Amino acid sequence: METIKKLREMTGAGMVDCKKALDEAEGDLNKAVEILRKKGIAKAAKRTDRETNEGIIMVSVNETATEGYMVEVNSETDFVSRNDKFQDFTKQVLELVKTLKPASLEELLTAPFSGVTLKESLETLSGVIGEKLDIKRSAVITGEKVAAYSHLGGRIGVLVAFDRAVDSEIASDVAMQVAAANPKYLIASEVPTEEMDKEKEIYRTLLLKEGKPAEMVDKIVDGKMSKYYSEVCLTEQEYIKDDKKKVKDILGGASITKFVRFSL
Repeated sequence: METIKKLREMTGAGMVDCKKALDEAEGDLNKAVEILRKKGIAKAAKRTDRETNEGIIMVSVNETATEGYMVEVNSETDFVSRNDKFQDFTKQVLELVKTLKPASLEELLTAPFSGVTLKESLETLSGVIGEKLDIKRSAVITGEKVAAYSHLGGRIGVLVAFDRAVDSEIASDVAMQVAAANPKYLIASEVPTEEMDKEKEIYRTLLLKEGKPAEMVDKIVDGKMSKYYSEVCLTEQEYIKDDKKKVKDILGGASITKFVRFSL
């Protein structure tokens, strides 16, 4: 086990691949490194300091549209993210997220996958493709209705959950809204007090510098905060298909319980 551990540290290869290489090399550590390098598996270790800012985000919902799933798998270049092997791998990871419903990234990465762990399988694919690959995050959300939306060929992914079975078109429009408008919060009460106080102070300082009467400043600040909420809170945003309505106006009495947005 100590030799396997050392080989893993030297090459970045998975435990199973290290064991196979050591068996093939009859315990010779240097020969095992050479075997792994020839297979392309050892390359992953040399890429650990590279950035993985490209990739793809995949989304899905279950048959009853009551549960949604999303995963982000990353690569160094856009070229690799369009590779069939990479795309197929990401689809399999999304299926694993659907089945496992991991509570953390660690749980996902250590899950069984193609006879090894997902992390080890990712390292092997990294060696085959020739770039550093990464899985940065995943999400699972539930509701009476869940909508999923993918934008720009998988560069943005969105899941939105509702407290009742809203019309599918409305649900899809809200998911599209999240993709396009990138809200930070669901409702105004979720905005942290510190953030609100900071915005109010900025507005107040600017208004006083403009010479606005002190007795009018608070009223103007309240109006500016309403505008601020309409930018950062999903339910307060202008509906992308009708700017005379807010998102909360199109829900027909339903409520959005949660949304998740991933972006590359």
